[in-house]
Amino acid sequence: MPKPSIFVSGASGFVGQRLVMRLLLDKKYTPIAATRRATQLQGLCPTVSFDMDNPSHRPDLNGVDVVVHSAARVHVMNELAEDALAEYRKVNVEGTLRLAKQAAEAGVRRFIFISSIKVNGESTLPGKPFSADDMPAPQDPYGVSKYEAEQALKQLALETSMELVIIRPPLVYGPGVKANFLNMLRWLDRGVPLPLGGIRNQRSLVALGNLVDFIVTCINHPAAANQTFLVSDGRDLSTPQLLNSLANALDKRSRLIALPEWLILSMATLLGKQAVASRVCGSLQVDISKNYELLGWTPPIHSDRAMRQTAIHYQENIGKAPCLKP
Repeated sequence: MPKPSIFVSGASGFVGQRLVMRLLLDKKYTPIAATRRATQLQGLCPTVSFDMDNPSHRPDLNGVDVVVHSAARVHVMNELAEDALAEYRKVNVEGTLRLAKQAAEAGVRRFIFISSIKVNGESTLPGKPFSADDMPAPQDPYGVSKYEAEQALKQLALETSMELVIIRPPLVYGPGVKANFLNMLRWLDRGVPLPLGGIRNQRSLVALGNLVDFIVTCINHPAAANQTFLVSDGRDLSTPQLLNSLANALDKRSRLIALPEWLILSMATLLGKQAVASRVCGSLQVDISKNYELLGWTPPIHSDRAMRQTAIHYQENIGKAPCLKP
């Protein structure tokens, strides 16, 4: 009996590539790696060309059981497009819906959409986490585009027999992480003093391995059909706790200076970095109790172990390279 085939869009990306490798290791499924460019997955599993920007591009989804859609125009800190929302919509809304319609036409059983916690909003009050059933409140073009995609997919699911699963992760970290998380690793590795020791926030993160494990759970679990989930490590950290955990994983000593939060925000505003400071100082927590209650899922990887894996990868692959300025 043939193994179920899983079409993974964005298979060269941070999440997609790790997911395909997990499916290969499980040996329960046949992953199909869909990507715009060449990937190291070629030769390991079937690969297909997939370009969300091209409306005429129709990947062959016949015989596919489940689509995991992780490809997206990702959130960028310094957006240069004049109409950022229009650019996000082209890929994250129009491209997503185009793929989903093709999946429904081909008889795909389930469509798993990797959305974003930004659909819920940008921040929470301490001890008041977002839940999967909260009223969405996206505040930036990326979050709006993900929310609009969710709404379009839900309507398509109502009109067809294809099941829909929506997963909204917060910040994802793990081996190969980039952007601000990579910058934190670099600063800690170099012993740069950071004025963040006095922050008393709480933030939810999700290790790449935990996110991938949850996606795999949602591939076949019957109770996941037509549900929306938030996902995290199940352990919230303040910014100083996060930095100390990463420093320990690097076998370094963190050099945290306890400046008042108002001073950090004021300095960041003067430097044009208010959005970054708000994330560093603010809280964003998610409630994942629904995942256990409905699917029996708990995060299999402790965050300390995941941070150690992240630190080892950094030291072996990036830390040896010439350091960039913070």
